[in-house]
Order: sequence, then C-alpha cells, then structure tokens
Amino acid sequence: VHLVESGGGLVQAGKSLTLSCSASGFSFDDHVIGWFRQAPGQEEREGVSCSWSNDGSIFYADSVRGRFTMSSDNAKKMVYLYLNSLKPEDTAVYYCAAVLKSRAGAPDDPYEFEYWGQGTQVTVSS
Repeated sequence: VHLVESGGGLVQAGKSLTLSCSASGFSFDDHVIGWFRQAPGQEEREGVSCSWSNDGSIFYADSVRGRFTMSSDNAKKMVYLYLNSLKPEDTAVYYCAAVLKSRAGAPDDPYEFEYWGQGTQVTVSS
C-alpha cells in the first residue's frame, strides 16, 4: 500500500491550493480515503475530510466546511483536496490515509485509518 501526497506550498491567506493523493498497491474501490492535518505543536492529527461518513456523504470538519472540497478519480486512483479561502490556522502537514471500508469507523479519527502517506506541508501566511 502506497499513498503519496503532493501540492502543498506557501500561500497567502485567502488564496487556494489543490492537494493530490496518489494511491497504489490496494483496491481503491474497497477503501475509505481520508484527509488529515497536523498543525505545528499539535500531537494529534485532525480529520479534515473523508470519502465516507455515517450518512454516506463526504465528511468535512466544521473548521473547513464550505472552504475545502474533496473529490476522487477512481480510474486514476487519485484523491484531491481543494483548499479555498485559506487561513493562517490551516497551516499544517496534510496527510491522506486509507482503511478498508469494512473496517471504517469514525471518519475523523486518525486511529481508524491503517495506511498513511508521508504528508505535504501547507503554510498560509497572513
């Protein structure tokens, strides 16, 4: 299983970024994909978005709902996270993660996910 994030960078507040997650080595259709972030000084990773939730819709954390959008291209095994209206508090390392659908739990709980990428840094300046 291999997940590789890309697209991070340094941007000004109010600008946009697109993060990509390339998946390989597993059945994409059988897995839930989530985006997490870890801000400087924070011990825990925060669940940002997930392809699955209890009601079947895409999950978004309250802190990003309306600004971030998750999408996927199953044929290419790619997952995207569109970050709009960025704020300095969005500064973090962003990770994509995966878990089998049959094992999926809370969409924002990093401990429910089995496979992780190496992360990509997003820095938002004020």
